[in-house]
Amino acid sequence: MTEPTGLPDLEALMDAAWPAAEREESGGWMLRAASGVTQRANSVWPRNPGEDPHGQLRALREARLWYRSRRLPLIFQMFEGPRHAGLNAVLDEQGFTRQSETLVLVRDGGTEPEPESPEPGSGVELSVEPTAEWLRLWWSVDGRGDEAALGVAREILEGCPSLYALLRDDDGVPAAVGRLAVPPPGGAVGAAGRGGLYCMATRPDARRRGYAARILRALLAAGASRGVEGCWLLVMASNAGARELYARAGFSEAGRYLYRQERPKRHLTGC
Repeated sequence: MTEPTGLPDLEALMDAAWPAAEREESGGWMLRAASGVTQRANSVWPRNPGEDPHGQLRALREARLWYRSRRLPLIFQMFEGPRHAGLNAVLDEQGFTRQSETLVLVRDGGTEPEPESPEPGSGVELSVEPTAEWLRLWWSVDGRGDEAALGVAREILEGCPSLYALLRDDDGVPAAVGRLAVPPPGGAVGAAGRGGLYCMATRPDARRRGYAARILRALLAAGASRGVEGCWLLVMASNAGARELYARAGFSEAGRYLYRQERPKRHLTGC
């Protein structure tokens, strides 16, 4: 069993599991952009938040210009805790919003969750790349945007070695999907380390039938068989149903974050 991974280490794994097309480090902050597709890939990750308010304000001005040149809003992915307290205070003073509170849950390897059915995970199709059916179902549940946005999302997914799970209903129609990202240093699915569960999505009319639990168990088992010794996942704090599912599977909270977005400036007009 691996030692528990600290939140700073998890931040780096999460960044690697959802890589933005454009990345630039500025004063210890990672500026990320991907044509506006997903908040995570279009937000600042303050890897080193800093402690000097003057230095943070300088970095903030640079980040504002970087995102403005790409016609994107300035958004921070901000974790809770003492390490980020100073920067959070600066963002408070600057009037940044708080939205999309998200929990970071972790589960160490070596134990298995209680089975949800006599044959947990049976019928789940696994692949090392997202199929067209997988993408369509995930995007229909979680996606925002057109075909071009879906293309950007696929590039994000394929930027990290991953396993993709798909489960069909009794009529053979895709009902639920999920993804297990296995970031470097291994560089390929099968490397020992930590895996991240993403893109857990169930077709709205197929919910409450145990499909999500079967996807989860299949990905946990597939990861364990490939040397993944522990997993993390992200879930909205407001999603009580998903939190219950993950608690039954042995996940517990390791931290939380939210997105902080700069309020648009309104200019006075002559009217």
